[in-house]
Amino acid sequence: MKNAFLVGESIYLRPLEQEDAAQLAAWLNDREVTRTLLVHRPINRAGEERYLEQIAQSENDVNLGIARRDDALIGVTGLSALDTKNRHASFGIFIGDKTQWGKGYGSEATRLMVGYAFDTLNLNKVWLHVIEHNERAIRAYERVGFRREGLLRDHAFVEGRYWAEVVMSLLREDWQRARAG
Repeated sequence: MKNAFLVGESIYLRPLEQEDAAQLAAWLNDREVTRTLLVHRPINRAGEERYLEQIAQSENDVNLGIARRDDALIGVTGLSALDTKNRHASFGIFIGDKTQWGKGYGSEATRLMVGYAFDTLNLNKVWLHVIEHNERAIRAYERVGFRREGLLRDHAFVEGRYWAEVVMSLLREDWQRARAG
């Protein structure tokens, strides 16, 4: 495993490196990958390299690559907008390698990041926004323990129309209860 930070059963999470920039830019320019993300502008390798440098220096973001045990990078996950006073952060994830969709890697990466948020960073809440048409992601988040908190109507313009964003969160007490039970 290459610079493993959090290790799961079939994947591990590792810091993103500058050499990942070309792969990340390719994924972020693939409309099939980004149709469920809030990404709408093209990105080149240099722009992605600048972004990787910026997040590496950030005190409010933890972004990690999702890698299979054979070291193949398949996606990215992270916590952003870390609020240490109120002890919450926003969660994000995408599997960029479309051949790896539907294999449970996203759910495993989500569990690893949520565990890190609660057990290491001492957060009380992890929250996210997901576009309502991304039903597969909503089901995956619910399997991990996230609950729907609300709906931001007509909040995202995707594929020529407005969609609501579902607001979801997971509290530390719910996470601990689910792990104990």
